[in-house]
Amino acid sequence: MGSNMEAILNKIYEFLATYWLQVIAAIVIFVVGRWLAKVISNLVAKAMTKAKIDPTLTSFVKNLCHIALLAFVIIAALKKLGIPMTEFTVVVGAAGLAVGFALQGSLSNFAAGVILIIFKPFKVGDFVELAGKMGTVKEIQIFNTILNSPDNVRIIIPNGQATSSNILNFTVNGTRRIDLVVGVSYDDDLKKAHQVIENVILSDERILKEPAYTVAVSELGESSVNFVVRPWVNATDYWAVRFDITEKIKLALDKNDITIPYPQHDIHMKSGAA
Repeated sequence: MGSNMEAILNKIYEFLATYWLQVIAAIVIFVVGRWLAKVISNLVAKAMTKAKIDPTLTSFVKNLCHIALLAFVIIAALKKLGIPMTEFTVVVGAAGLAVGFALQGSLSNFAAGVILIIFKPFKVGDFVELAGKMGTVKEIQIFNTILNSPDNVRIIIPNGQATSSNILNFTVNGTRRIDLVVGVSYDDDLKKAHQVIENVILSDERILKEPAYTVAVSELGESSVNFVVRPWVNATDYWAVRFDITEKIKLALDKNDITIPYPQHDIHMKSGAA
């Protein structure tokens, strides 16, 4: 056992003594090449940004450029070690086939990423719902799309899942409709309640004149007469306006002695014979 280990160590020493320059050169090529690949891909991204190219495409091209350059660097380092490229290509091809079967999901994610770039159902900065998750698009990478949720949680969604489910883009049309339901008591003045709610809508300058808002009775419920309140706002103002007018409607109804009913149960207790 000892003699075998010694023979192996001797072969390693002989290899290093003969090829140490190639090994060092290959390491230098890999380290420097990897750094250059990052620098070049960043420069490409900056040039595309300066040319005002779509940030979505810029991010995708940056990632693709970095991977392509890194592959070239690895091949150059292996060639410096004296590995025959013909044999290496055959080995890589066979390994690539095996890896391809193992990583079919990743390949489909790559194809889905290309589809997202070509058809552009959303872009960086849009607020969307993908695969059941909502957030602002931060980056479309080769395999994944990255969202930031409203509470600032980073969400990474495989591109295959993004394209295989419904895509809801809340930003692309520029405007959104706020949908509220406001209930008032059957004993209150219906026309007065309508006017109070409408005054709240008219007092907020962020609410658009076109499309026109809607305030209308939608339902005679079990304990309330329900109004639908549907103003239109710019997509960027949606949440702020929704929260504000919800509070303002409640305060305005209270000020005008209009009741917002809530479910109540009357319990009648009967005393049985002792």
